Amino acid sequence: MQYSPAGSLYDWYKLLRIDRPVGYWLLLWPTLWGLLAASQGLPTLKNTLVFVCGVLLMRSAGCVINDFADREFDPHVERTRDRPIAAGRIAPGAALIGFLLMLLLALSLVLQVSLLVVELAVVGAILAACYPFLKRYTHFPQAWLGMAFGWGTVMAWAAERGDVASPIPWLLFAANICWSLSYDTAYALGDRDDDLNIGVKSTAIWLGAHAVTAIILLALLFVVLLGVVAFSSGGFWVGMGWWLALMLQLLLCGRLMRCGERWGFSFFLQSHYVGALFAAGFIIQAML
Repeated sequence: MQYSPAGSLYDWYKLLRIDRPVGYWLLLWPTLWGLLAASQGLPTLKNTLVFVCGVLLMRSAGCVINDFADREFDPHVERTRDRPIAAGRIAPGAALIGFLLMLLLALSLVLQVSLLVVELAVVGAILAACYPFLKRYTHFPQAWLGMAFGWGTVMAWAAERGDVASPIPWLLFAANICWSLSYDTAYALGDRDDDLNIGVKSTAIWLGAHAVTAIILLALLFVVLLGVVAFSSGGFWVGMGWWLALMLQLLLCGRLMRCGERWGFSFFLQSHYVGALFAAGFIIQAML
C-alpha cells in the first residue's frame, strides 16, 4: 500500500477521533471520579487542568497507536477500512511520531504535579501503548482497556492526596475494569464476524451466545462498586448521583436485554452518561 507521508489536517482529525467524542468521555469520567472523590468535590484548579488536558492527549494518543497496531487488520473490517492509516492517507511512521509527541506533551503535564504522579504516569503510558496489541493474544483486551482508562483515577487521587493508600481509588479502578468489559464487549459485538475472519480476539467472541448476559452482569457489578465508593464517601448528593447512575444503568441493561445484540453499539454510546451522573453527585455535593 502506498501511504501519504503525513496526511492532511482532516486526516488527523479523523485519526484522533475528534469527531467521535465518546472515547474522551469514557476516559474523562473515571479520571474525574478520582479527582472529585479525593478532594470531596473540590479539586485544585491546577490538577483539574492537568488531568483534563491529559485526558484529551491520552485518548487521542490511544487512537493513534490503536490504528498503527491494527493497520494490517483494519482494511479487512467494514467499520474500520476507511481509517486514515488503513486507507493509506497517513503513513505509519508519521502516526508513530504523532503518538510519541502526544506522550511527551502528557509527560510535561504530569511533571507539574509530583514525582509519584510521574511514576504512575509511566505505568499508564505502558498500559495505553500495550492495549492495541493484546487482541492478538487474549480474548480479554477489554479488561486491559479498563486498566488503561481506570489508571487515570489512581493518578488523579495521588495528585490530590499525595498517596494511593486508600481503598477508594482501587475500588474505582476495579469498577472501571468492569465498566470497560461491559461497554467495550457491547461495542465488539458488531465486529465479531470480521474479527473471526481475520483472527482477532475479543470478549464478544469468547462469550458467544452469553455475551449479552455478561455485559449486563458486568454493568451491574460496575455500579455496585461505585455504590460502595458513594456510601463510603458520604453525602446526600453523592448518594443521589449514584442512585441516578444506577437507574440509568438498569434502563440501558433492560433495553439491551429486550433488543439483544443489535442494540450493542447504542449501549456503548450511551454508557458514558452513567459515569457522568456519578461524577455530578460529587460536584453538586461540593456546590451546596
